[in-house]
Amino acid sequence: MVIIPVGGKATRLLPLTAETSKACLRLLNRPMIEFSLLSLARQGIRNFIFGVKGYTNYRDLHDYFESGCGFSARYGIEPRVHIKYQPNIDDLGSADSARINIEYYNVREPVFAVQGDNIFDVNLRELIEFHREKEAVITIALREVEDVEGYGIADINKDYRIKKFVEKPTPKEAPSNLANTGLYMVSPEIRKIFKEKGVRRLMKERKRLDFGYDFIPYVIETGRPVYGYVLKGSWYDVGTPKRYLEAMRDMLEGRFSSLTDFGGRIDEETRIWIQGESHESMRRQKEIIKKIKQGKITVEGSVLIGRHCEIGDGTRIVNSCIDNYTRIGRGVSIENSAIMDRAIIADKAEIKDSIIGRHVTIQSSPRKPTRISAISVVADDVLIAEGCILKAAKVYPHQSVRGEFENQTIMPG
Repeated sequence: MVIIPVGGKATRLLPLTAETSKACLRLLNRPMIEFSLLSLARQGIRNFIFGVKGYTNYRDLHDYFESGCGFSARYGIEPRVHIKYQPNIDDLGSADSARINIEYYNVREPVFAVQGDNIFDVNLRELIEFHREKEAVITIALREVEDVEGYGIADINKDYRIKKFVEKPTPKEAPSNLANTGLYMVSPEIRKIFKEKGVRRLMKERKRLDFGYDFIPYVIETGRPVYGYVLKGSWYDVGTPKRYLEAMRDMLEGRFSSLTDFGGRIDEETRIWIQGESHESMRRQKEIIKKIKQGKITVEGSVLIGRHCEIGDGTRIVNSCIDNYTRIGRGVSIENSAIMDRAIIADKAEIKDSIIGRHVTIQSSPRKPTRISAISVVADDVLIAEGCILKAAKVYPHQSVRGEFENQTIMPG
């Protein structure tokens, strides 16, 4: 059984998550959480619970995945995946979400708890074997990181038992460089621990029961065996726009083993995919391939282009993802960026190291080109006027933007 708590507001990814569940944020032309579900389903997992909190998280996940039939059919998973949802009870954090769902669905087997904002490729059989050998109450998948900022950090002994766990320490306070990946293998004993007075007191005093901040430190302090399993496979904490773009680039380059081909690869010599299944989308696909071969458009590095896209002559696309139904004008430059579906990008626009949301219109012309760079983030349904310059800017949904903005946030009102 896999439980995926999805309750946070994903403030670090704002404004992309202002109206969208972080788990369903588009990445490489599909919801982010789909990559992890696929990795687990291909290893035999068939039962998932989304620990959803709040209207947006429930709406986005339920409307896309429903009970799991469509997901199973899309990837040919048999027997099919079954997806359940947290009852309409607000939780106090990721561990509390696990508590609610374990009780509600009467889960009595070991649980793999997964954070909804992570993309991972773990050898589940190896992790389960490690967990059983150590007779652990909780096994945390850990990963070495260069920069500890923003992570929970574990200090382990020679036997991999966790001596200390610190949630988001400063670099000076960090006991190691082993980061908590948000992947937890949990024994059935956890049901009893959730009912202990100490846990109830934590919930009452802190109004919170998070795995990293509260529950794991409590389990360690009460002397129970908590172990760290050092993750060997791919893992991405897609918690910020910068990390989103890094994950996109890595995955396009084939570093996520569960999904290395995105459909429509134009040849074996390049990492360029142009998707198309229907007659109409394949016609657009052929047009783009023809333009690439004729040198009318330039595509470099690893690039994914979705279905029904239109790309004008003189455009250059480098290490980027362009989602479905996007229209790109002439002489456009897109580099190290994500363009989500139904965007319209006019002539001579320049987009570098940035994320453009769904249904965004970017007006631009040779006389007044629009330039977007430096990890700017434009949320859904935004109009960017001709000649705008955005540097490290954030634009919330449904805005009309004119002028030059650097390190600014453009919000309603």
